[in-house]
Amino acid sequence: MNELQDTPICIDLPGLIRLQADARALRLPGAQQVRTRQSGLQASPRRGRGMAFAEVRQYQPGDDIRSIDWRVTARRQTPHTKLYEEERERPVLLICDFNRTLFFGSQGAYKQVRCAQLAALIAWLGLWAGDQIGGIVFSERGIVVVRPARRKKSVLRLLDALAQFQHGPDTLQTPAAPAADPPTPITLDGALHEARRVAHTGSRIFVISDFMMVSEETSGLLGALARHNSVTALRVVDPLEQALPGHGRFAVAGPDGPVWFNGSDRRFQKAFAAKVRDHEATIERCFRTARVTAFPVVTGDDPAQSLRGILGPRGRIG
Repeated sequence: MNELQDTPICIDLPGLIRLQADARALRLPGAQQVRTRQSGLQASPRRGRGMAFAEVRQYQPGDDIRSIDWRVTARRQTPHTKLYEEERERPVLLICDFNRTLFFGSQGAYKQVRCAQLAALIAWLGLWAGDQIGGIVFSERGIVVVRPARRKKSVLRLLDALAQFQHGPDTLQTPAAPAADPPTPITLDGALHEARRVAHTGSRIFVISDFMMVSEETSGLLGALARHNSVTALRVVDPLEQALPGHGRFAVAGPDGPVWFNGSDRRFQKAFAAKVRDHEATIERCFRTARVTAFPVVTGDDPAQSLRGILGPRGRIG
């Protein structure tokens, strides 16, 4: 992705729109374009004469004789019928974290850039699959909610919010609050609360965050969403957050200015490693308790390649 090298700190709306090319490359051979407004590419529990083959079973009274599998019938000497899965659209909700811990990156791009790219790629894939696309974009500067809809206009509204939330609070203009009113800070827990109000039962939900600010309430909120929806956590991670360089002095931006540290200080290294272990254990426990599948996305990796692990058959969002 050339634009990633040009703008590692932020990615603008045209850059997010251009990610359509990367999304097309993710679609597996045989992925089908939806041409009607009624049908999507998510499997329904109902079995009928749809597009996707499900299984062959023994013929039962009432089965459509046009679905008889004559080869299996001849081999087993009893009538067998092909069953198909009817395909229906399903809402896709993207919960995108742009709080201050994501404005950081030591390799590839800032975490908030990767968050925007992941959301854009999933949005384009879902739109082409015939699904309803919506999102919740949030930070300490406010929140924007785009309700799921099967329109390109809705995707562009979401991408515009993703682009705007990458800038400072003085330049952010959102419908979350009038310009004269101070924005209400929104944490990950606050966004998950909002998602419970917005998400329809059976939605496909992606929570894209670094999960640096998980609380005791986070696992319960994720679990409540996962009981009635399919929830995936995409955790954006920078390598420097996992392990410090072994030598040299470095500066990291902080709320009160740059913070310097010495990589050769063994006590500091040991304390940092312990902090990382504790945080990793907290996050793992959060996902395990909520029964949510989590995928790491490293800032130094191509986000399109990172998404390949969550794609389903025929290029569908899993």
